[in-house]
Amino acid sequence: MEPGVSFDGCLLRYPKVSNLRHMSEESWFKEEVAKIMQLGIPMVITQLFIMGMGFVDTVMAGRYSAEALAGVALGGNVLWPVFMFMSGLTMALTPIVAQLRGGGEADKIGEKVRQGLWIALACGLAMTSIMFLSDPFYRWLGVEPAITQIAVHYLYACAVGLIPAMFYITLRFTAEGLGRTKPPMIVAGSALLLNIPVNYMFIYGEFGAPELGGVGCGVATAVVFWFEFILMLAITRMDFFRQTGFAARFTPPNVLVIREILVVGLPIGASSFVGMLIFSLLGFLIARIGVNELAAHSIAGNLNWLTYVIPMALGSAISIRVGFAIGAMDEEGIRRILKAALIVILGYAVVVTLLLIVCRHSMVSLYTTDADVLAIAATLMLFVAFYQIFDDLLAVFNGALRGFKDTFVPMVISLISYWFVSLPIGYVLAEGLIDGIDPLGVYGYWSALTFGLFLTGICVGLRLLVTTRRELQRVGMSRAGLTLGD
Repeated sequence: MEPGVSFDGCLLRYPKVSNLRHMSEESWFKEEVAKIMQLGIPMVITQLFIMGMGFVDTVMAGRYSAEALAGVALGGNVLWPVFMFMSGLTMALTPIVAQLRGGGEADKIGEKVRQGLWIALACGLAMTSIMFLSDPFYRWLGVEPAITQIAVHYLYACAVGLIPAMFYITLRFTAEGLGRTKPPMIVAGSALLLNIPVNYMFIYGEFGAPELGGVGCGVATAVVFWFEFILMLAITRMDFFRQTGFAARFTPPNVLVIREILVVGLPIGASSFVGMLIFSLLGFLIARIGVNELAAHSIAGNLNWLTYVIPMALGSAISIRVGFAIGAMDEEGIRRILKAALIVILGYAVVVTLLLIVCRHSMVSLYTTDADVLAIAATLMLFVAFYQIFDDLLAVFNGALRGFKDTFVPMVISLISYWFVSLPIGYVLAEGLIDGIDPLGVYGYWSALTFGLFLTGICVGLRLLVTTRRELQRVGMSRAGLTLGD
């Protein structure tokens, strides 16, 4: 089978650039941007649906009681960082599958998926154990017993759905690696629609369900996890998924294939975990400064996340496109994909930066009417605006590197930049530990965070440059070998 050609006509075709040389630079750019958007827009919508579920949980629990909201938030501080780490392990399937698909090696995809499901099972069992062992951790923290009870039972309820959730995540990343990003979007949208009535039932005890308060959010989350898995199973019956042959036979755990997946996936999971953990830690440190500062920090962080959804999803789309090009051994395609991606993301970053500067007061006022919080949050939005370009470029850099299956070095860069550079500098600036410099409080932490993002962006960008040159050389040599062999 010729590399880059869809098998049985079911998958999206990957046109090699060598076949498109007659196109002008402008035409090729439009063509590539269209392909990135075709993959990326459904991924953006998927992320918004996922955020919507968190928003629904927060609003419904908050309207029930302050204790319910606190318990759900406290439980989420354990659940979601662990979940992000575990799901990152199988995210490696996206670039692995994309490269195989780009090279027309569909017959090899099925075994990767089967071994990914073994990893998902192990991760699901590990997470379930962590949730059921969470009670001593909260007691050690000395959290109020009533809040602890809600948080712990919330986690117990969520644990019932964690194994199917990991199966769903694995199949979702496989579908995305195949270039099919709309089915996961449909699953996420359907899950959001289900989450609303199920939350209502179990939080407030409606339609014959028990009134569980904040714990009801955990029950609803477990129900949604099972629903997503079942719906994704139905999607695996579609032609594009069946042609991978993942359900053709049963295979026991294969150490070599599992190792291949984890070599790429472990750094992805660790990076996600570390990123979430440091923001949570900053929240604890800023809470020591004052309530207004913590509220402003939360508002700025939430708005920053909203602006980051699009670059994050586009980074995933670029990961798929790069994977296709690597698999098809398309040197020119790799260059043009990266060029188109950088132009698109820079344009987005500039527009968002201007909007954040001009509209920051209006954005912040959607969250609070407190004058002190408004003033602090509006100032923090200037930091978000300043580092927007670095943050958005970083999403593209990391996405492209995942497409090359280069994930370890970016993880190390992030770990050093945030934990060993940014966090210590932030503490020194916030507490005023340098003679002649007054304590900067929350602004000290955000100044250091901005510097950390700048440093990470520069270093990861240089890593991408090195990796791209190396991969282009490897692809060129491979193509030359194939030509000589012919």
